Amino acid sequence: MGMRNQTQVMEFVFLGFSGIPNSHLYLFLPFRVIYLVTLLGNLMIFILIQVDSSLQNPMYYFLSHLSCLDICIFSITVPKILLNFLSQQQTITYNQCLAQMFFLISFTGTEAAVLAVMAYDRYAAISKHLPYSHIMSTKVCTILAFATWVWGSLDSALHTALSTTLSFCGVNQIHHIFCDVPLLVGIDIHINEMAIHISSIFVAGAPFLFTILSYCFILSSILKIRSTTGKRKAFSTCAFLLIVVIILFGTALVNKCLGTDNLISTMYCIITPMLNPLIYSLRNKEVNCAMKKVVGNSRKSKLHHTIS
Repeated sequence: MGMRNQTQVMEFVFLGFSGIPNSHLYLFLPFRVIYLVTLLGNLMIFILIQVDSSLQNPMYYFLSHLSCLDICIFSITVPKILLNFLSQQQTITYNQCLAQMFFLISFTGTEAAVLAVMAYDRYAAISKHLPYSHIMSTKVCTILAFATWVWGSLDSALHTALSTTLSFCGVNQIHHIFCDVPLLVGIDIHINEMAIHISSIFVAGAPFLFTILSYCFILSSILKIRSTTGKRKAFSTCAFLLIVVIILFGTALVNKCLGTDNLISTMYCIITPMLNPLIYSLRNKEVNCAMKKVVGNSRKSKLHHTIS
C-alpha cells in the first residue's frame, strides 16, 4: 500500500528557522549572495577546465565533475529555501520532499565516490610502481566517472525506497531547512532507522574508507621520496584535494553524529560547495595560471576587436 493511503500528510513544515524572528528578512540576502557566489565559482572552474589545454588530465577531469556536483547539490536546496523566504511559509509538499531527498543523496553520494576516485588518481600519479598513463587512460576515466554517478544514484534510490515505507500519521514538522533521510526517520512511528543506517554504512561509507586508504598509500609513497623538493612537489599535487576531502567528510561525519543539527547540515550542503572553488583557485597554481591565461586572452581579444 502506498504512502498516501497510510497517512493524510500532504506537505511538511520546516522549523529550522522558527527560532529566529523575521528570519526571512535577515537571511534571504545572505543565502542569495552565497547562492550566486557558489554558482559562479563552480561554473568558472568547470568552464576553465573545459577550455584550457593545460588542465586536460584525469585529476582536473574529475574536478570538473566535482564542480558540476557542487552546483547540483546547491541548486537542490537553496532555491526552495529562498522561495520559502519570499512566501514567508516554510513548507514543502510530500512529493517535493522525496524528490529533494533523492537528488540530494544522489549528488552527495556521487561526490563522495568522485573524491575516492580522485584520491586513487593521485596515488597512481605519485606511485612509481603504477603505469599512470595506462591506468588512468581516457577510457578508464570515462568509465570511472560514469560509475560514480551510478553509485550515487543507487545509494539514493535505496534510501528513497526505504523512506517511502515510513508512516507519519499527521506529524509533518521537520526541524530543519531541507529534506533528508534522518529527519524523516525522526518523525516516523515505525522502526525503519536500522535498515537506512545499514544501507548508509554499506553504500556511502565505502567511498570514505577507500579515500582514507588511498591517502595512506599516498603518504607512504611521499615518505619514500628522498629529496625534500620531490616530497614537497608530490604533496602539493594533492594538497587542495585533501582539504576538500577533510571538509566534506569531516562535516558529513559530524552531521551524522549530531543528527539534525542545522548549522552542521548547512555547512555540509551549502557552505562546502561555496568553499570548494575558493580552495581550487587559491591553493592550486595550475588553476591560477589557467585563469590568468584565459583572462589575458579575453582581454587581448577585446582589445583586438576594439582596434579593428
